[in-house]
Amino acid sequence: MLMVLRPEKEKEAEAIFHKWGLDFAIVGKTTDTLRFVIKHQGEVMADLPIKQMGDEAPEYDRPWVEPKKRDALNGVPAPKDLAEAVMKMVGSPDNASRRWVWEQYDHLIQSNTAQIPGGDAGVVRIRGKKAIAVSTDVTPRYVEADPFEGGKQAVAECWRNLTAVGADPVAITDNLNFGNPERPEIMGQFVLAIQGISAACKALDFPVVSGNVSLYNETNGQAILPTPAIGGVGLIRDLDKMATLALKSAGDAILLVGGHGTHLGQSSYLRDVLGREDGTPPPVDLDKERRHGDFVRNLINHSQVTAVHDVSDGGLGLAVVEMALAGKHGAALSALNHEQLFGEDQARYVVTCKASEAAKIITQGHVAGIDTIRIGTVTDDPALKIDGGPSISLAQLSTAHEGWFPAYMAGEL
Repeated sequence: MLMVLRPEKEKEAEAIFHKWGLDFAIVGKTTDTLRFVIKHQGEVMADLPIKQMGDEAPEYDRPWVEPKKRDALNGVPAPKDLAEAVMKMVGSPDNASRRWVWEQYDHLIQSNTAQIPGGDAGVVRIRGKKAIAVSTDVTPRYVEADPFEGGKQAVAECWRNLTAVGADPVAITDNLNFGNPERPEIMGQFVLAIQGISAACKALDFPVVSGNVSLYNETNGQAILPTPAIGGVGLIRDLDKMATLALKSAGDAILLVGGHGTHLGQSSYLRDVLGREDGTPPPVDLDKERRHGDFVRNLINHSQVTAVHDVSDGGLGLAVVEMALAGKHGAALSALNHEQLFGEDQARYVVTCKASEAAKIITQGHVAGIDTIRIGTVTDDPALKIDGGPSISLAQLSTAHEGWFPAYMAGEL
């Protein structure tokens, strides 16, 4: 890590480094010459104009073409067996629990972990009641289908995940992974994804403070899916108000902020249940992302909600399953069709609250111009129940959700 400190703060910084057993060295000083000078044993080894190394550096501008647009889907059939569809999605490679991974290391070191992996964002206490929240997000199939919308969505989902734990999103770092940029269609993915990331960062006041680029990621001429991963950090000012995704108490109302979904293009449902990878990804309305996120964060800060989870891969259905598994409580949902259950429309959250608070929150949403509806109730019965549809036990859901990764790592799949 590189730091720039005022000279009078040198001793203070030195004491902090010694306290924590950190090695450090003073390696230079700032000047007003607009030159970058490197010396070794008093001899100048490099003397370069600083602007040409920064915002006036040569631009990497290869020829590129815009990828072919995907056709929108016109009607996606319902599953023959709704329970089977839910189980397939819960246990799919993309949606299965990553517990096998994060249990491999000590995520509780120094006892400052306020929220362990497995939720919307990890949370670590930094001082008193302050904490930082961290999330990393991208949906490569969205980016492949529409690089601009996919780039926007990666930033927006990261912003939602930080919001869902009650954090104010502060900044991001990007990790841009693409194929061979000498191929115009790959360079087109790169250009448009960056444009999408830029648009989202500006709209959400979520600046990029660092990042790296990895190109030429191919095997036998086959490029990886474009993967502009976004790592974001947010600030929680009062840990007592931090939100989690776990359902808390039977009788709590389950609300959907952002309205019902309908978009199944490039969805988990389409891929895992129907075996298709077509259509356009869900469009990202950045104004809605901001308004809906600010609304949910306000509910968290005023202690009006008992659990929060953003809606992303797998849509509403998977979001509620993850909340139920985390809290070991059941959920009874109102009648929902397959588009409402599995649509991956953006800018949406599932929240729970005391039943007595539900009407107030719904009214607050309507006043703010945000579609907020009650979709169910938390129950003591350990199952996901859909009115007019199936009942699936949490034991079955947990087995499917937790089973894929260990089986894969054991070579059983």
